[in-house]
Amino acid sequence: MERPQSDTIDAPPEPAALIIPAFAQRCREACHEEWEKAAAHPFVRSLIGGELDTERFRFYQMQDARYLEAYADTCSILSTRFKAPAEKLWFIDGARLAIVVEQQLHAGYGEKLGYTPEDVYDLTCTPNNTAYQNHMLQVASRGSLVEGLSALAPCPWLYTDIGIRMMEQLGSIPADHPYADWLATYADPSFVAYTNELLALLEKVASQHDGSVLDQAVEAFRSSVRYEWMFWEQSWTQQQWPV
Repeated sequence: MERPQSDTIDAPPEPAALIIPAFAQRCREACHEEWEKAAAHPFVRSLIGGELDTERFRFYQMQDARYLEAYADTCSILSTRFKAPAEKLWFIDGARLAIVVEQQLHAGYGEKLGYTPEDVYDLTCTPNNTAYQNHMLQVASRGSLVEGLSALAPCPWLYTDIGIRMMEQLGSIPADHPYADWLATYADPSFVAYTNELLALLEKVASQHDGSVLDQAVEAFRSSVRYEWMFWEQSWTQQQWPV
């Protein structure tokens, strides 16, 4: 569906509020420095400003498509660790959403930037991308449930945070912005709602634990935030395997 023609893509009049429960706040405060560096990476600043060159964006797009496969797999693994059908379905739906919705965006940008689904399938993941995927999948499979959720949360939460900051900075997204459609996903109320639901589930599971279990979950969260920075960095430098 094409967007209505206008000079800007406006933010919703009353965007959904981001709700940060106690354990999520603990995680965020524990890695404040890493979080802020990820949110303000030169790739992010250039993307929002519209100055990002298309080669870097193309590199990011293709690597992101492969990362989202692992995100979907992680959601699928986590779904098996819940007993309540509604919670199982939430993660199953999340796995599907990661693939279907993002595929739609990647298909549109693939036409613009000159890559196909086959190109994505044949892509070699970077060292940083590979490490991030392995981290999420390993923790979801072998760590505690709260640790697995903590490893998953930084991806949607950081993007939501960037979207909120972006709209505070820009007010609206110019329709002629080279990455308008991509940025609009960051500011979409449904993205905020998804993050709120995930953080609420994280809080529910975290409330059942204490001590070293939560300490390990905080470290899993911190690692994923670091990997988020590394994902921007790999796209900025167009990282390749050294040998």
